[in-house]
Amino acid sequence: MKSEAKTALVLGIVIVTGVGVMSVIFSSLDEEFENASIEEGNPIANIDKSKFKRAPNIVGVAHYLNTTPENLSQEIKDKVVLYDIWTYSCINCIRTLPYITAWDDKYAEQGLLVVGIHSPEFEFEKDPENVKMAIDKHGINYPVVLDNDMETWKAFENRYWPRKYIADHEGYIRYDHIGEGGYQETERIIQQLLEERATSLGVQMASAAPLVDIDEFEHTLFRTPELYFGYKFAQNRNQLGNDEGFQPGKIVTYSEPKSIDLHKFYLTGDWKNHEDNMELISETGTIQLLYNAKEVNIVTDKEAKLEIFLDGVSIPSRYLGSDIKSESILMVSEPNLYNIVSADDSSSHVMEIKVKGKGFQIFTFTFG
Repeated sequence: MKSEAKTALVLGIVIVTGVGVMSVIFSSLDEEFENASIEEGNPIANIDKSKFKRAPNIVGVAHYLNTTPENLSQEIKDKVVLYDIWTYSCINCIRTLPYITAWDDKYAEQGLLVVGIHSPEFEFEKDPENVKMAIDKHGINYPVVLDNDMETWKAFENRYWPRKYIADHEGYIRYDHIGEGGYQETERIIQQLLEERATSLGVQMASAAPLVDIDEFEHTLFRTPELYFGYKFAQNRNQLGNDEGFQPGKIVTYSEPKSIDLHKFYLTGDWKNHEDNMELISETGTIQLLYNAKEVNIVTDKEAKLEIFLDGVSIPSRYLGSDIKSESILMVSEPNLYNIVSADDSSSHVMEIKVKGKGFQIFTFTFG
């Protein structure tokens, strides 16, 4: 055999041997990697959760809507749970509902459970019929529990409306958001925790979908703060401009003001001072205020006819709120929040509301 052939043969043997050795090495490494993966588990499923609190139990429930106690306790198991603490006459809560109901529709089958914790601000919000009316209006299909004594509110150590807590499938609170906004961030957390759940439980996860796209309400930087008519709620707030002031539990005849200051409300007529509202005792009365905002909402109860004026004239069409049907007249009946002014930009106006309806109750003005 020629030397060149011998050299080629030896070289071939070396190459084949080398390839075989490398194959054995890589096979061994692959096997070690696979074994390590099996032993260590997916990193997503092994997050150190010692720094997270567990979601408290839902306690002190006065009434269940869209569920039962037994069904809810079963539904929560192994689910990513979004706890939405809200109340139905709170405008900030209402603005978040389109996002929450959209997430419920989008992710419920992938392991998300939304639970509405309805913690009331006013007495009328404790009535299950009133809350049922509200959840029907806003298309809420997920479970809602009436936390009338604020026991679940306290268990979460909460102080705000609205507030969203998201717990992972093992019950650890992984996200906490106060107020409106942060919708994209919140949805990404939902997606992340659903992926963790799928990995941990070994279930299929649907492919990622675009985030919910809903126009977000834009608040004005300078606007009138919420105005409370109940003496208990108005404590430490200088919001009633009449000289007669708040007189707890009494019927007070309020006189026409000589002037009107910004961010205050003024009454005329006979009004009874309640903890959370003012009740019209005379057949008619008026409410006046000088405000700055692009949106005005009012929370009321009982039947009455409200004739509303801006700067001495009927509300111009460009300012008409969604609940004003025509000619600046608002007919109120059930306890609810009503939108009376809605504009594109913030501006200052004197509002006068002429009320006809003995027994009418007003709780608050909110602004946007």
